[in-house]
Amino acid sequence: MNLETTYLGLKLKHPIIPGAGPLTGDVSKARQLEDHGAPCVIMSSLFEEQIVREQRAAFAAIDEAADSFAEALSYLPEPEGYRLGPDDYLARITYLKAALDIPVIASVNGISPDGWREYPKLIAAAGADALEVNLYHLAADRYESSAEVEERLLESVRAAREGIDIPIAVKLPPFFTSLPHFVSRLEKVGVQAVVLFNRFYQPDIDIEELRTEPTLHLSSPAELNLRLRWLAILHGRTPLELSLSGGIHAATDVIKGLMAGATTVQTVSGLLLHGPGHLAVLLRDLADWMHEHDYTHLDQLRGCMSHQNAPDPEAIERSNYAQILNSWTA
Repeated sequence: MNLETTYLGLKLKHPIIPGAGPLTGDVSKARQLEDHGAPCVIMSSLFEEQIVREQRAAFAAIDEAADSFAEALSYLPEPEGYRLGPDDYLARITYLKAALDIPVIASVNGISPDGWREYPKLIAAAGADALEVNLYHLAADRYESSAEVEERLLESVRAAREGIDIPIAVKLPPFFTSLPHFVSRLEKVGVQAVVLFNRFYQPDIDIEELRTEPTLHLSSPAELNLRLRWLAILHGRTPLELSLSGGIHAATDVIKGLMAGATTVQTVSGLLLHGPGHLAVLLRDLADWMHEHDYTHLDQLRGCMSHQNAPDPEAIERSNYAQILNSWTA
């Protein structure tokens, strides 16, 4: 059984990757993931807000009117709201590279081209094998057009790509007027892969205290369908590698992602719920299923249910919508 794949120029033993999250930034947990078969790890993100806060605090320290920066800093989250500061993050890359025998993929999360332009270079210099650029943005400005939003996001990716030679993946939100067109623009920026999709964590409202509260809900397999549809549409229509993120809890989820066209799948919530050992379970169950169905190599499986290869490609697009709406019976 050959489960090997290549992602971001890295030869991996199999396609199931521990995604960016609490486990992958912790050296001891990352070692456990490696022991259970992780082919690489993706670190949790370094946020643009962290970098901007550090930069502005440094400016304030050397400026005679340091107090003038207080209001400018107030809109940024407090440092304790993040797991690692920028310098700690770079040091953690070095620690992970020394502790692990598998590749380490770093991650930055930002939306503006100038807030963190130098940090991808520092991340590469720290030894990261690749970089995931996480574009988490809610387009809420009524005066900014969709074209302007996309151009700003593209400029952020260009800034990350500038001056580094390690491979880059871009983790996308699902909200684009034309996702295939945006992906085609990413091809020209020099990235190697796209990750579908970023999860948007929605705030709740406390009706007694009259305040909004952050909420955290781990993913479930119910989130797969959106990702499977776009994987199926993009497979074979872009030279970029495709990685699925969100909703991977069982080997059946992995198989669906591969059938839709994923090069790799990323799991975070499943590992948080079941522990690092769940990775070995996913891998074992994937291999067992492939053996039972006479698959000997991932390439036989990958993309067999994509838009190009599916027996009923229209079901991936509009006809599925019409059929579902008319299928309900009381």
